[in-house]
Amino acid sequence: MKTFTRLTALMALPILALSLSACGGGDDGPSASAGACPNGKVRFGVEPYEDPAKLKPAYQTLAGALEEKLGCPVELQIVEDYSAEVLAMRNGQLELAQFGPLGFVFASTKAGAEPLASFADGTGALTTYTAGIWVPAGSPVRSLTDLKGRSLALSSVGSTSGDALPRYALTEAGVAESEVKINYAGGHPEALLALTNGKVDAAEINSQQLATAKAAGQFDETKYRQVWKSSPIPNDPITIASSLDPAFKKRVADALLRLDADAVEKVGAFLDVNPPGPLVAVTEDTYRPLFDLAASLGLTEKDV
Repeated sequence: MKTFTRLTALMALPILALSLSACGGGDDGPSASAGACPNGKVRFGVEPYEDPAKLKPAYQTLAGALEEKLGCPVELQIVEDYSAEVLAMRNGQLELAQFGPLGFVFASTKAGAEPLASFADGTGALTTYTAGIWVPAGSPVRSLTDLKGRSLALSSVGSTSGDALPRYALTEAGVAESEVKINYAGGHPEALLALTNGKVDAAEINSQQLATAKAAGQFDETKYRQVWKSSPIPNDPITIASSLDPAFKKRVADALLRLDADAVEKVGAFLDVNPPGPLVAVTEDTYRPLFDLAASLGLTEKDV
C-alpha cells in the first residue's frame, strides 16, 4: 500500500511531440524573430492528464495561437508524465509547462516553475474543479466511513483530485488507509470505468472527468451517487521557467492573456470550462491551499 509521503510519476505514456511551423507575429502580436526567443523557439510541455491523442489537437490550437501572438515558434510536447515534465523544465528543455495544481507545488521548487495564467470562464473568473468519490446508487455506502473494508479506485499516484485529496479526506474522516482497498486505475477515465464496470465499490471521479464522461454518454449520473466532494480546486496553471529573461517572461504572459477564447476552448473542454473565456493571470498565492495540503500530508520534493 502506498503512503501519503510518496508522490511519484503519473501515467507512463510515449512522448508525443508536435512542432508547429515558425511564423512571425500577427497584426496584434509583438514582432519578434526566432533569434529573440530562447533557443530560437518556445517549448511547451503538457502532462498527459487525458488520452494524448485527444489532448494533442486541442493544445495544437492553443500553441498555434500563442505562436502568432508571441512571434516565436512554439513546439508542443505531450510529455511522458509529471516527473519527465519537471525534469525537462529543470534541465532547460522546456520554457513553458502546464502542471496540475498539486504538481505545480513541487515544480515551483524543483524546476523553478512560475505560474503565468490559467483557465477562466466567460465572465473572466478563474475556473475551479472538485474531487469526488462516487458509488452505485444502490450501494450501502453513504459516507467516507462506510468505505472501511471496501475497494476504492483512485486515478494515479500524485494526482491532486485523483489521489491526494481523496486520501486526505479519508484520514480526516478517521478512516485509515489500511482499512480501504485502494486500487490505482491509471487515470481519471480508468477510475470511472472501474466503477461503471463493477470492478470496485467506489471510485474517485472529479468534476472535469464527470463532465467529459456525461457529454460522451459514458456515465449515467442517475445510476450513481456522490458520497464526498472536495472544496474547489483552482484549475491548472501554465507556467514558465524562472531562469528566463524577465522581459521575455512578461512577453509570454502578455501573449497568453491576449489569446482569444476560441484559442483555448478545446483545452478548456477537458477542464470543464464552460463557457470558456480568455486565460487569466495567476500567482503562487492562487495555489496556496495546495502548498498547505502538501505540508499537511508531509510531502516534499524528494517524494516526486
